[in-house]
Amino acid sequence: MSYKEFLVQLSEASGVSGYEGEVSDVIKKAFKEIGHEVTSDNLGNLICFKKGKNPKGRKIMLAAHMDEVGLMVKDIDANGFIKFTTIGGVDQRTLLCQEVIVHGKEKVYGIIGVKPPHLTTPEERSKPLEIDNLLIDTGYDFEEINKLVEIGDVVTIKRQVYNLQNNHIAGKALDDRVGVAILYYSLQELNKLQHDVDVYFVATVQEEVGTRGATTSAFKIQPDIGIAIDVGFGKTPELNQFDTIEMGKGPAFTVGPNIHPGVFNHLKTTAKDHYIPYQVEVAANHSGTDAWPMQVSCSGVATGVISIPLRYMHTSVETVNLSDVEKSGKVLAHFIASLNDENMEELLCY
Repeated sequence: MSYKEFLVQLSEASGVSGYEGEVSDVIKKAFKEIGHEVTSDNLGNLICFKKGKNPKGRKIMLAAHMDEVGLMVKDIDANGFIKFTTIGGVDQRTLLCQEVIVHGKEKVYGIIGVKPPHLTTPEERSKPLEIDNLLIDTGYDFEEINKLVEIGDVVTIKRQVYNLQNNHIAGKALDDRVGVAILYYSLQELNKLQHDVDVYFVATVQEEVGTRGATTSAFKIQPDIGIAIDVGFGKTPELNQFDTIEMGKGPAFTVGPNIHPGVFNHLKTTAKDHYIPYQVEVAANHSGTDAWPMQVSCSGVATGVISIPLRYMHTSVETVNLSDVEKSGKVLAHFIASLNDENMEELLCY
């Protein structure tokens, strides 16, 4: 299976933070099909292990989160309309008129409706709707919906992946399913190379609600190096260029206190050596990624972040350029292949 086919499956699968079962099954199947065993831990992280040749057992952990932001049922009114709250950083401005899937006893399809403009006052039209005033309409009445849906059921946006021009695709949950696809692509690339270090490809859970999966998996693995693969703000006309990274111009390597300078510099060297374009992203404090808990796991881990340019973050039309996936996967594979015991000692020193 190509990484693009895998990414489409990932995007269209459901997996709200804490309820990642459906997308987890997609990931497990794909990694097993290319000949690698996948295990899970108590929190639900998926870990694919690839043994290196170095008898000293140096370890690198690559982390990309599988969970997505979403909704949760909090009440059902007397007419069968569903009231809901959010899980993770959902932008409520984007919820109006969305098609949704309520994951009850079976999948129930609905829409988030809105009052017709003809019946709204000028004051109502000038203000954004609060989430407490939004409802999901499934067409069922109170008795029918209560047979299928309970308070606490999760809700996801119903969205297919769309092909845009110039190698772009758009869909939901590309934050950070694109990172998981890069793990898959880099593993395929690494299968063509020799490497000394042991590699742990980890699809983490519950990143959107506090980077919880990376916290537990890093503690279990205790890597020498940890790299988070996540998304950054893709450039659009209204955004400041200093807060964004360019689409199609390769991954961005993050620099800042969450990042080990040796890892940052070695990523840049690897990209230059293999003629892979890259960008630099500044994170002056918290990187907002799985690298944050990895860095302070156990006695500390040398961390790095690879960011993929993504437009329209935390919406149902997140957009990436597929060439950035390929460039990121190749950088990761060659970075791993370049590590040996001698340069690891030098790289990990401050």
